[in-house]
Amino acid sequence: MSTMSFSIPRLTYYGAGALEKLATLDGKRAAIVTGGNSMKRFGFLDQAAELLKSAGMETIVIDGVEPNPSVDTVVRGGREMLSFEPDWIVAIGGGSALDAAKVMWCFYEHPELQFKDIIEPGSMPPLRTKARFVAIPSTSGTASEITAFSVITDTANHIKYPIVAADMVPDIAILDPAIPATMPPHITANTGMDVMAHAVEAIASTAATPFTDPYALQAIKMVAENLPIAYAEGDNLVARLAMHEASALAGMAFTNASLGLVHSMAHKIGGEFGVTHGLANAILLPYVIAYNRQFTDKYAYAEQVLGIEDLGEEILALNKRLGIPASFAECSEVDIGEEAFLAVLERMSENAYQDPCTLTNPGTPQIADVKVLFEAAYYGKTLQ
Repeated sequence: MSTMSFSIPRLTYYGAGALEKLATLDGKRAAIVTGGNSMKRFGFLDQAAELLKSAGMETIVIDGVEPNPSVDTVVRGGREMLSFEPDWIVAIGGGSALDAAKVMWCFYEHPELQFKDIIEPGSMPPLRTKARFVAIPSTSGTASEITAFSVITDTANHIKYPIVAADMVPDIAILDPAIPATMPPHITANTGMDVMAHAVEAIASTAATPFTDPYALQAIKMVAENLPIAYAEGDNLVARLAMHEASALAGMAFTNASLGLVHSMAHKIGGEFGVTHGLANAILLPYVIAYNRQFTDKYAYAEQVLGIEDLGEEILALNKRLGIPASFAECSEVDIGEEAFLAVLERMSENAYQDPCTLTNPGTPQIADVKVLFEAAYYGKTLQ
């Protein structure tokens, strides 16, 4: 039996008013990293800057992080940090802003590196020689605020790369329910199903342990109970905090247990067609659960503990309540025509097979299996 490990995040502040913890940080300069304009529009960017200034810090804002952060964006951010020399990096926004800030942090600490040098999991050199990191999520989804993961897109080759490095786990995560309360319903749905995918994949992962299962099970329960409420009542802060908590719990599970084919495939169809990550996960989940059942009894275990009959059917029903289609052909977010889908199917299947997340999927799925799953999820076919 080999030695295993389990780690939890460094420090998490959660609950109403948690953002105010920024005023207690000790430092001289802070670089605030954010995405489009929602954090500015709702006043959270200014609030964060004021709180940091009250802590005696000078601040800059590095914004414009796109929904699928690119290699160019993280390189640019690293250069801006090199000029400013922050001792704190504060990422506020969706998972994209948090993911991008983590890799900017790496390029700030190690400006000699190129992106290709950190693609291999665990290849990133140590961080924290120049700065520490605070993550403030505006969505309850990626759990980037407490994980060792970042997803960066190589736009030239249409490939999303999951970057994995233990040092990227933020020093502080701040979970303030007022921030996700500004999310529109479709983003609430997509990001919430990302949480569900994290938890379900962590349960079935071949690296799951008695340490990771409780976090994953609790996250599944909390998403099932609270996501429909957060979706229907956007300003319900009880449901919003529960979804933030579920996201972090699922993050603790999958940081230690890793993921599986749902994420491998979502990374690739997202890279090819721009499908939002959480939406891709939501569509793929029931198909991958159906495929994986032949190799694992962990879904049956989860169903027994949670008191549900069929996890895949529960997820299909939840998707329907959230306005999420049952197949990619029905997807209105992006128009994936059949001809375009078939043209990249082989490449997508091969790239998904090679994705690091595939390593911990139950069984030993091959490229042909991935292709069958992509076809099933595209056409809405039941697996035989």
